[in-house]
Amino acid sequence: IVFLIEEFNIKNIAAAQISNIVNGCLSMFPFAAAILADSLFGNIPIISASAFISLLGIVLLTLIAFFDNLRPQPCETGSNLCHSPSKLQLGVLYAALALATTGTAGTRVTLSSAGANQYEKRKDQGSFFNWYFLTVNTGAIISATAIVYTEDNASWKLGFGLCATANLISFIIFISGKRLYKHDKPMGSPFTSLIRVLVAASLKRKAAVSSKEEDYLHGKEAKTSTAIHSKSFRFLNCAALKTEEDIKQSGNSNYNMWRLCSVQEVEDFKTVLRLLPLCLAIVFVSTPIVMQSSLMVLQALVTDRGLGPHFKFPAGSVLVITIISSCIFIIMNNWLVFPMYQKLTHKPLTPLQKVGIGQVFTILSMAISAVVEAKRLKTVGNDHPMSVLWQFPPLILVGIAEAFQLPANVELFYGEFPESLRNTAASLTSLVI
Repeated sequence: IVFLIEEFNIKNIAAAQISNIVNGCLSMFPFAAAILADSLFGNIPIISASAFISLLGIVLLTLIAFFDNLRPQPCETGSNLCHSPSKLQLGVLYAALALATTGTAGTRVTLSSAGANQYEKRKDQGSFFNWYFLTVNTGAIISATAIVYTEDNASWKLGFGLCATANLISFIIFISGKRLYKHDKPMGSPFTSLIRVLVAASLKRKAAVSSKEEDYLHGKEAKTSTAIHSKSFRFLNCAALKTEEDIKQSGNSNYNMWRLCSVQEVEDFKTVLRLLPLCLAIVFVSTPIVMQSSLMVLQALVTDRGLGPHFKFPAGSVLVITIISSCIFIIMNNWLVFPMYQKLTHKPLTPLQKVGIGQVFTILSMAISAVVEAKRLKTVGNDHPMSVLWQFPPLILVGIAEAFQLPANVELFYGEFPESLRNTAASLTSLVI
């Protein structure tokens, strides 16, 4: 946002809108990348391509910072007259943002899945996820503090140059070890079976539902699965019901997969339907958080950011408070809060309860943000603007909410979704948020 305002003379609201679009793409594209990885290419090729695309985007942003012709002329000192960026300059800027966003989103989920696939034991996989999220948060803290401070106090050229160098090094390291990784085999579209359930249920919507288990197709997974048709969404049970027409068409051997599905496939589809309300709830609760993040940066630009006689808090680093808060409370939850709750109640917190607690903190953070904004508006035009420290309480609450909500969302989706959809389910957290 600061780069768009200061270097491209873009108005605050427009810069915030561009930032929201980028954040939205960062949340939605991992879902598409996960589907491509599960269905067609596997994780490693998707990560390689995404890392290269991200590198191109960062390099292009670095070139924009280096060459004055790729940016509009700066505003005249003491004047409100500013030159708007040309279509070419905006085109190059949007291309750089699109490349960087697409590449970053492509590795967000697939990288964690590929890393976990390198281990056989669940304990080792869990350990990897802990290190993965710790590394991601550490990188976010560095980018929101050291890099932003460099861009704010040294130059945008140096800041973007450091980012490009880091991207290049990580890309080389990943490609160098490509032969040593375990490559997962794509299993085809994970949504095919879900669509087949809908088609089969529609074709046999007039069939009478039976209460006998032998009237339903249990499929090849019958030996390892204990799935039985449930009473919820009973109209879908017809998809697994063996009718006379199914038996005639198959000769009692191979069934038409678009007319007859297994009970497990039907129950998997029901599971997805049951989780849709939770996805919608997360969307509604998370929407204001995205807006809050952009507004916090804009607020910081007009606050007193002086912390001591020699340090000025960078406006772009204000969101690092949320990341630090989230890291601290994730550790506290694992080592203190969750064990203490289990000791007192003799039962652990369920993932759904953790999500609910996180949403409560999200609502509280928005309420306090409104109070802070009301206070800031009262200081507009005064010689003594509001201190940036007033922004810390709502940001800390957002971090607490994420500490409860984000890991629980992944745990819930990964545990409840069908096995064939687990990789894609891991990306749902970023999609709905």
